[in-house]
Order: sequence, then C-alpha cells, then structure tokens
Amino acid sequence: MKTAVTTLFVSVLALLGLGMVMLVSASTGQPQAKYLTMQPIWCAVGLIACGIAASGDYRWLKRFHWVPWVLLAGTVVLLVLVLVPGFGIRVKGATRWLGFGQFRLQPSELAKVTLIITLAWYGERYSRSMSHLWRGLVVPGVIVGMVLFLVFKEPDVGTTLLIAAVSSLMLVIAGVRWSYFLPPVFAGLVALAAFLWHDPMRSGRIYSWLHIEETKLDKGLQAYQAMVALGSGGVVGKGLGDGRQKLGFVPEHHTDFIFSVIGEELGLIATIAVLVAFLLILICGIYISWNAADTFGVLMGSGITFLIAMQAVINIGVVTGSLPNKGLSLPFISYGGSNLVIMLGCVGLLLNIARHAGEREMARADVLTHETI
Repeated sequence: MKTAVTTLFVSVLALLGLGMVMLVSASTGQPQAKYLTMQPIWCAVGLIACGIAASGDYRWLKRFHWVPWVLLAGTVVLLVLVLVPGFGIRVKGATRWLGFGQFRLQPSELAKVTLIITLAWYGERYSRSMSHLWRGLVVPGVIVGMVLFLVFKEPDVGTTLLIAAVSSLMLVIAGVRWSYFLPPVFAGLVALAAFLWHDPMRSGRIYSWLHIEETKLDKGLQAYQAMVALGSGGVVGKGLGDGRQKLGFVPEHHTDFIFSVIGEELGLIATIAVLVAFLLILICGIYISWNAADTFGVLMGSGITFLIAMQAVINIGVVTGSLPNKGLSLPFISYGGSNLVIMLGCVGLLLNIARHAGEREMARADVLTHETI
C-alpha cells in the first residue's frame, strides 16, 4: 500500500509541476493572461483541500446519513442557479459558471465528486438489494438522471457523458444485474445519437472529426492545429517556450488543448510520460480502492479513480483526433480553478482510503488469531 500511495502522490505532483511549467509557456505573447497568477492560487487551495480530505477518517461521510444527501442537494441547488437567468455566467454559448465578484465556480465539477460520494453511500447501504430492479437501478438512476439533466441543460454534453460513465461503472461494481443495466444504457445511447443527429452544432463537430482535412479551416481548425502541433514536436520537441501553434493557431491551448503544447515543445517523450503518469494513477487508484476497509471506500475510490482516468483519456483523445471535441480539461495540467481543486480533493480522499486500508487486513489477522487459539 505504501508503494501505491507514494506512486500516486508523486504522479500527481509531477503532473501539477508540468502543468505550471506549460502554463508559463502558454502565456508567451499574452501579457494579459492570468494563468501565472491564478493557477498557483488554485493549486495552493487544491493542495489544502487534498490535505483536509486526506486527514481524519473518510468514513464519517457515511456515519451521518444526511451528509451525502446534503452535499448532493447543495450541488443540485447550484446547478439550478446556473440555469436561472441573472445567476449563471454565459460564455461561448454555454452557461456553466456562477460568479461572485472575481470568483467563479463551475457547479458541474462539484457534481462529479458529490454524486460519487452519494452513490458510494447508497451502494453500501443497500448492498444486499443492488441486484433488485427498484433498489439497484431505478432509485439510483433517478438520482443520477437528475444531475445529468441539469448538467446537460447548461449545455455540457462532455461532462454529462463523463458523469454518466462513472456512475454506470460504480453501479456495476455495486452489484447491479446486467439484465437490468444494459437496456437503459442502450436506450440512453440511442437517445444520445438522436440528439447529436438533430443538433447542428454537435453534428457539425462529429462531421469535422470524421472529415478533418475538409473542415480544417472551419469547425475542425482546433483539432487540426493541435495535430499539427503534436506532429511538429517530433520525439524531443522544439524546446520549452519555442512552440508556434500556441500563438493564436490553437484556440483554448491553455485549457482543453494544453496537451498539444506539451507535444510541440517537449515532444513525444513528454506526452508518453504524461500517459504513463495517468496510467500509474489508474493502477494505484484501483489497488487502493479494492483494498479499502469497507464497501463505501471501494465504491468511492473506484469512482474517483475512473473519474480522473476517463477525463484524461477523453481530453487526450480529443487533442490527438481520436475523439470529437468534448470540452473537458486535462486533470492537474489544464488551466482552471474548479476542476483543479476538485481533482486534488479527490486525490486526498484516495489517500484517506489508503490510510485506513490496513484495518481490514488487521481485522482478518485478529480473526485468524482467535480461531487458532
């Protein structure tokens, strides 16, 4: 367990350090950019959140049954406020933020972790009933569906799909029967396909993804220029700070497409190192989760691990042209306060789960000792 914890923590710190360095590079030629001042502040807040989440005992979240529901209810209220005219901040056709002076909060980021905590509590509380249709699928499906609906209305299709995927995996781990699980999943995929087909903007993204050369001057500009950046970097890159695509060619190069800046300036070696770091986080997270002291820890740790890994896979898939544009940031590296703080807080919860994982082994050892005596 010590090796897993150390590897997890070092991998996260390495990604954080790389993110800070690349944001310094991404601000080249943009004196108005706030990356250099705001990201260190958010990182400090996130590390404090990580320390708080890692301390104490994570099981207090389930000891008081009202805690997960209060957290979820508070998140739902914030998601509703985002959609209320006059409260939500609209940027590029989407209303995803709440503003308080200079402070901005993205409630959908908070929804990721509060829903994981709630489903983990529910999965343990009704572990014997998760194979039943009502307790195992209908009730948690309503809870997840409510959150998905509010996030989808912002609109934020990428985050909606991510939350749906993580929630589905947690329900499967909790024991939902496949015969109950697969039909609604299939129906959801059909509904998603119908939505994409009838939504001009998103169907245009799909078309540009499939015909990148044809749309490289229009909807496919971002993805095409990102691939140009990755290709021009070669094996060792052009050198830190010497990238060209960030100078107005790749929009959102400091957030969703920062992986392209890494590839251009530091080359294939650095991009592979990033992939290895996320793979180590996935492996360590799974090991910690499956050695947790209780079912609540198993489910919460699994949800957090898959959240981090799947968001990274989607972001890198978009930048490399393997997936259509989803608008998801790269964990620990991209610029953005809400996501960084939430992700570091999630890492703290994983560390907390690992810290108490030995209690299960100790309990088993005590039982064996008593039986021997």
